[in-house]
Amino acid sequence: MELVLWRHAEAEDAGNGILDLHRKLTSKGEKQARRVAQWLNDRLPDATRVLVSPAVRTQQTARALVELSDRKWKTVPAIAPGADVEAFLAAVNWPHARNPVVAVGHQPTLGLVASRLLTGTSLPWVVKKGQIWWISSRADDGDALASLVAVIGPGQL
Repeated sequence: MELVLWRHAEAEDAGNGILDLHRKLTSKGEKQARRVAQWLNDRLPDATRVLVSPAVRTQQTARALVELSDRKWKTVPAIAPGADVEAFLAAVNWPHARNPVVAVGHQPTLGLVASRLLTGTSLPWVVKKGQIWWISSRADDGDALASLVAVIGPGQL
């Protein structure tokens, strides 16, 4: 399985009566999302599933990718802010999904998921805004072995 963990790009700060789920990308965040989306689009097959948190900032981040292709996205509450690692992994069907999955979500969940897949323990790893962590799995005697394929941020593209 190919799993791309993608943290939403830079968003406006919370406060001033803005609910967390309603926070939008900044203009810098929109540029970050487009840059990373282009990189992903050049490398992912059309059959890639795109799963997105219900937060506005993740929806905007994912839109940058789906506008480059015929891909659709699905809003998945199990990857909303504060998501549980086990619920997240079930939502992306780790490690059994046949097609690659891009999951657009939030910290600290994405860091906890990456750590769990790569070390077996949920540690508070940092996934920066706009960054992707591409994780691949292969079966080995019935166990899923995960490896890190790439960590790319908008500033590197």
